[in-house]
Amino acid sequence: MRFSTFIGSALMAVALGAPVRAQDVPCGGSFSGFVNGLEDEAISMGFDSATVTRFFSGVQQSPSVLKADQRQGIFQDPFITFSRKLISQSRLDKGRQLAGRYSDVFARIQQDYGIAPGVLLAFWAFETDYGAFQGDFNTLNALVTLSHDCRRPELFRPQIFAALQLFENGDFNPSTTTGAWAGEIGQVQMLPKDILENGVDGDGDGHVTLKTSAADALLSGAKMLSHLGWRPNEPWLQEIELPDDLNWYDTGLHDTKTVAEWEQLGVRGRNGPLDDARLDASIIIPQGSGGPAFIAYPNFRVYFEWNQSFTYVLTAAYFGTRLEGAPVYDAGNPEPGLSGAQMKSLQTKLQARGYDVGEVDGILGSGTRDAVREVQRELGLPADAWPTADLLNRL
Repeated sequence: MRFSTFIGSALMAVALGAPVRAQDVPCGGSFSGFVNGLEDEAISMGFDSATVTRFFSGVQQSPSVLKADQRQGIFQDPFITFSRKLISQSRLDKGRQLAGRYSDVFARIQQDYGIAPGVLLAFWAFETDYGAFQGDFNTLNALVTLSHDCRRPELFRPQIFAALQLFENGDFNPSTTTGAWAGEIGQVQMLPKDILENGVDGDGDGHVTLKTSAADALLSGAKMLSHLGWRPNEPWLQEIELPDDLNWYDTGLHDTKTVAEWEQLGVRGRNGPLDDARLDASIIIPQGSGGPAFIAYPNFRVYFEWNQSFTYVLTAAYFGTRLEGAPVYDAGNPEPGLSGAQMKSLQTKLQARGYDVGEVDGILGSGTRDAVREVQRELGLPADAWPTADLLNRL
């Protein structure tokens, strides 16, 4: 499960097991020669040579996959804008309708994995609009193309051999299996290796069919979450109200306190009491001290195991709470943020001051947030990690 609608798995590093250095993985060169190398490796792994030949016989390089890999500008939107784009009344209504239709499946998920229906419904909605739009990229072509491309071959190459195993099992057709541009398949968009490791035959037909079986997709997604560390029957996110005298530097995922400690500092649930006082939690203010505020429980961090976009993760987690009955968040009155060009300028200035912001891409990611928080404190500003024009001017 990879939230691939916009970011193509956010590089899905965790799902691929132990990290492998890119320079250790073959890539580039002629495409046909690269495919021949894949075939040789597959045979050396013990796959039948005739099966390997059939599997790779029609594979083609896909320029459209490479183009899709570059289109991620939506992540420049701040949380309020982004969440309003993705969360509509129709998606809420559809989610609640499907919760009733598949109540037996969600009851099984609750019993086996301790995961609330809203969590899976939010994934299902954002990944494929509840199965309506699962992607039309040939999956094998996508995986081989991205493996041949030398930017991230270590992330995609193992998925090819996982797809080959699925083919050998009768659960993958290299000619007709389609999905997202980064190789995810089905209603909750899982990679071939994830399907092998976490696929569940929810409808009892003897196959894990994520494209056409909602039961298979939802139960597989739940098992995937459990595998990634979801703690059963615990919360993940809750909207809160903050005291005016809170030390803003203590907000953000870099700092955790127990719920009891946050309560002692004046943090309160906006629509009910906070959860278990013994749980560790962080305070999230995605658009600074003047905007929405949430408390993130340990399960919130599991979302980052398959997607690294802070804004996307927060939106998905929040939508899960809405599907569980939470009201619309209080947007507050945050200071205006920066444009993409301004954000790139800020990132460049932060780099010049020695801060590691990662790629200068105009996106407010975790590295840029951490750097903003530190430089705000250095300049005597409220250290809420929300970059503004005033901060940019001061730099």
